[in-house]
This record gives sequence, structure tokens and C-alpha cells, in this order.
Amino acid sequence: MKGPAALIILVLLFASCKSGRRLPLIHRDLPARSGDRIIERMLVADTIHPRYYTAKANVDIDMGGSSRGFKAQVKSVRDSAAWISIVPALGIEVARIVVTPDSVKMLDKLHDQYFLGDSARTKKKFGLQPDLTLLQQALLGTAIGLDPQERYRSDREDGQYVLTSKERRKFIRAAEDISPGDTLAHDRDMGERRLERTLRKAEEREAIVFRYWVEPESFRVTRVQIVDLVRDQTADVRYEERGGIEQAYLPIRIRITLSEPGRLASGLLEISRIDLDGPLQLNFKIPEKYEPMP
Repeated sequence: MKGPAALIILVLLFASCKSGRRLPLIHRDLPARSGDRIIERMLVADTIHPRYYTAKANVDIDMGGSSRGFKAQVKSVRDSAAWISIVPALGIEVARIVVTPDSVKMLDKLHDQYFLGDSARTKKKFGLQPDLTLLQQALLGTAIGLDPQERYRSDREDGQYVLTSKERRKFIRAAEDISPGDTLAHDRDMGERRLERTLRKAEEREAIVFRYWVEPESFRVTRVQIVDLVRDQTADVRYEERGGIEQAYLPIRIRITLSEPGRLASGLLEISRIDLDGPLQLNFKIPEKYEPMP
């Protein structure tokens, strides 16, 4: 899956600011709103579109039985590149990664190796295809992949609005059935044979189902779920905490989960020292002694 994989590529390649507030858990009846009306309010709330982004991050990853943590510095220039420096507990940089719209560059400083490749080569090497836009949208806490020109179903769940892309209802039910957990209200799981037939039809359409959870007071997104019915993959991005006005209400705690048959990977990013000033230097130079990754 091109989109969701990019969000978690750093997790799989390498196996704070406390003035913010937790996203509130709201348990009350919400007035019904159409998908169009909710999106209108979301666009009004989404006023931050910085060209430059810099932050520090504490990262904890879990890849189904193995876990580790490290620190990272992130620099991003909108629509151009994202630069990531990975530093373990000792404070010495062990890796540097640059993601562009169509390439990935990486230095492995532990083994004196480097990798340069386009999207296809990166996917072949690591099993993932990066997507710069999606990564940058996640750092800014936006509704990843939302197209205001499209139509979305609206629902209410646990005190929040939920928008779902208007695929055929059977595709939405299939997306629920292959996702970890089942959240659609009053939903009955498909039988195995019907699910199989639906997935075959989804493959013909390359069906992907998008779902967005929206906090009803600020109309900011708290969760994005993307289900690729063809590849049986799910990406789940949760903006668990946002900063205050000093951090432009950007996420300071992001949880990312990527699941597919036989594999589950998750990462937690706790972000601090957000700076939106620029320009930025995204330095990347390969030392002469480094060898290409095998």
C-alpha cells in the first residue's frame, strides 16, 4: 500500500512538549450533520499549512515481538523532502534518511553503508513504498487523503463524528471485517465466501476505504484509517494529543499501526520543540568509505 506504508517506513527500516492537552473523550449525543457540513467545518479548522517543519521526537516501535526506542530529529519542506536523523540513547547519530516525492536516500552509520533508490527500488528492498505527502500530512495532524470534492458518509461514534469514503456499502463492510477491531455500529460480519467475492470485486476497482474520526468541538481529526481491500492492508493513524497555541495545535503524540496478513507493526511518536520557521538545510553527503547496501 503506497500511502499507509510511508507513515511507518521509519519504523520498519530501523527495528517533550508537555504544555499540550489530551484529546478529550466525549460521551454525549451529537447533532446529526451531513458529510459536506462536517468537511466545511474541518476546512475552517485546518488553517496551518507551513512550508517548513522541524521537531524532535521520541520514537517507540513494536514489530510483533520485538520493540525498541530511539530519538529522532525531523525536518520537512512541504512537497519537497523530509529529513530524519536517528539517534539512540548514547546521543550519536546512527542513521540519516531523506524522503523525496520519488526517492529515498539513507545512511547506515553503524555499518558504513548507504542506500539510494526510487520508489520501486525502495519497495523491493524494504517491502514498502514511501509517500512524502502522506508523511508530511501526518506530522501536521491533517485528514490524510481527504478530498473535499468527494462525497463521504457521516456517522457518530463514541462522541465523535466519523466520515467514511462513499464506496459501496459492501466494500465498507469488507474493510471493517479485515481491520483490527470492529467499530461500525449495528454491523454484521460478512460470511467467508461473500467476503472473498467482495474482495475480488474490490480488486477490479482497486478499492481503498478511508475513514476519519473528527472531534466535534474543534473539528480537528483525531484518527485516520485507510484500508486497502486489494492488498488486505490497514493503516491506522491516531493523533492522541495536540499541543497548545505555542505548537499551533499540531500533534505532539501520534500512534501509527500498519497491519497486513502475518505482520503487525506499530510506532508511537512523542514530538517536542516544533518550529515552523525556514529555510532549512537538509544535509545528506555519502562518505567515501561507505559501501552500497547489499
